[in-house]
Amino acid sequence: MTRAVDLELDCRGLRCPLPIIELGRRIAEVPVGGLVAVVTGDVAARTDVPAWCRMRGQEYLGEEAAPDGVPRYLVRRVSPRP
Repeated sequence: MTRAVDLELDCRGLRCPLPIIELGRRIAEVPVGGLVAVVTGDVAARTDVPAWCRMRGQEYLGEEAAPDGVPRYLVRRVSPRP
């Protein structure tokens, strides 16, 4: 079961660093406390998304599968500075 999110970024078919660039560009669209999901099959995202969260002061909530089985990485916006 997938969690409800405030913004889901469909990054299927995009390769590193594009999913992270999209996350950085769009996270300001959700309020502090909101959830963003990055859906991508790019294997680099498994390490890139948590690293980006550490560098940007956001909370990485883990990985789950989207309905089609593609990895879905969850980020909570905790910092007002994206």
